[in-house]
Amino acid sequence: MFLAANAAEESASTFTPFDVFMVVFTVLLVIGLVRLIMSRSKKNAFAIAFTVVSLAVFLIADVKMVSGW
Repeated sequence: MFLAANAAEESASTFTPFDVFMVVFTVLLVIGLVRLIMSRSKKNAFAIAFTVVSLAVFLIADVKMVSGW
């Protein structure tokens, strides 16, 4: 009986609706980074660096989040 209850706990998903917002925001960061890099005028180095750091943080969070599903 204990093993069956333990197996049921381990198979429970940790998916929450907030996970969707995390993935959507990560996609928006990718789109923003591509637009910043592809701009023809003078490139804003601070904005590009800030977006790269933010994207790295969100990608790590997304990988951690999906591995918990």
